[in-house]
Amino acid sequence: MLFKLCTLWSDIWFTMIGLYARPIHEAKSTERRPCVFVANHISYLDIPMIVKVVREPVRPLGKHEMSKIPLFGFLYRNAAVMVDRSSARNRARSVRTLKQFIRFGISIFIFPEGTFNETGQPLKSFYDGAFRIAIETQTPIQPLIFPDTIKRMHYRSVFSFTPGICRAIFLEPVEVAGMTHHDVSRLKEIVREKMEEAVLKYRNGEVRELRIKN
Repeated sequence: MLFKLCTLWSDIWFTMIGLYARPIHEAKSTERRPCVFVANHISYLDIPMIVKVVREPVRPLGKHEMSKIPLFGFLYRNAAVMVDRSSARNRARSVRTLKQFIRFGISIFIFPEGTFNETGQPLKSFYDGAFRIAIETQTPIQPLIFPDTIKRMHYRSVFSFTPGICRAIFLEPVEVAGMTHHDVSRLKEIVREKMEEAVLKYRNGEVRELRIKN
């Protein structure tokens, strides 16, 4: 019920503000569920895009500060796994909760950069969390990039919003079968390279418009 409420909210809200989400799957036939979704993070719109384009039950890892936003905060607080990064105990509890959802067959969603990328580079460095969880639960990584959210709303201000198309690019999944904790750094680098290449490609428009779509 909560997931359906979130998707209904996103459908209504996106229409009202003139935002048109466009999911594009580069290799849809290879996608598996549950999975660990990972995406770049550069705009406040990244989080609403999750419930708009991932049309299936998913539990994102979210900062507890976001739960204070009126109305959206209520949905966010109940749909996401809250984490307070300043508390080691809270971080550990959040990881256990995310693993539990995977065991229930529910995908999880993590921004491996941790916070907004304000570096001017395609991506910030990644934290280990998403990749460690994927290996420990033997769950494939599903990379996803949002190349247009920064154009629609810059991370510097929520008042920078511009209506238009927002693409969500589902990249080819990365399998983790047989990997151990010794492979966390290697897996992280493999995924980061794929995502960085895609961010540059789609932001520069060096890709054909014809793709497998929802």
